[in-house]
Amino acid sequence: MKSTLSLTLSFSLLFTSNFLPLAFSRVLEQVLDSNGGGVEVDFDGNPRCQVSVIQNYDKFFRGEGLRFNTEGRSSGAILTETSLEIKFDYHPYCASSSKWVVGGDDFPAKCVGIGDGANHAGKEILSGTFTIKKYGEGYKFALCSNNTNHNTCFSVGRIDDHKRRRLILMDDSHPNAPFN
Repeated sequence: MKSTLSLTLSFSLLFTSNFLPLAFSRVLEQVLDSNGGGVEVDFDGNPRCQVSVIQNYDKFFRGEGLRFNTEGRSSGAILTETSLEIKFDYHPYCASSSKWVVGGDDFPAKCVGIGDGANHAGKEILSGTFTIKKYGEGYKFALCSNNTNHNTCFSVGRIDDHKRRRLILMDDSHPNAPFN
């Protein structure tokens, strides 16, 4: 009886230490996409400086270069569901940085831009981190905001605005297509 109990406890301990964490973990995969998204900065929202992130309508325009920084990772691989800092390779002299931020304004939704609060005067800058999520056969950007009492993620979508598509935050009920 003692050996049966010992054997049962050994298997239970082995199961809970090796397999149980896997059941509750997210499946991460390497992001493999080199098509570009046609994103660039434009003057929307700030008439003196290009600080709004937009998607160009030209399907052959691959967009400006982006850099993805992951905290605490040095492998060079970008994985889904990983916190990211997204930056353009360059930024206009009038912007404080090329880092992506999300700010609220009188536009129909909170918009993706670059810089900091000084570049988006009078607008609330959300705190949070961007991530890349699997979306069908491709990927989509999301912002996981920690401005509220719990961590909430919103997809980065796009809305047609004049001759471009402005990148915005959207929830599942939003009628606009996710940006991918």
